[in-house]
Amino acid sequence: MTITIDLPWPHRVLHPNSRPHWGTKSKYTKMARRDAAILARAVGAHSLKADRLNVSVTIMPPDARRRDVDGVLSSLKASLDGIADATGIDDHNFNLSIRRGDIVTNGLVRLELDPVTAP
Repeated sequence: MTITIDLPWPHRVLHPNSRPHWGTKSKYTKMARRDAAILARAVGAHSLKADRLNVSVTIMPPDARRRDVDGVLSSLKASLDGIADATGIDDHNFNLSIRRGDIVTNGLVRLELDPVTAP
């Protein structure tokens, strides 16, 4: 059973190359983690019973500017922690894959969670 979660495009202060005040970054980090957990619970991710999760990340940017995939992935750290909170599966046990998608208005990040249970 694959679960799909659409997250908003990460705020620019979460990008590792930004240098915001720690208080500003903390505010957006907490918000991203909380929002991801809420969205994950809303689609039923809290009921997953698995040892690991295959997490497929599709980046759908808001415009055609060039973006480093690793920078966007780093911007998603708080969101992935929120997914871990919601599922009860430590993000250490996430198998991540990442790809670029189409440009969409306001941008978004689509996560597809596929539970993996030990045999």
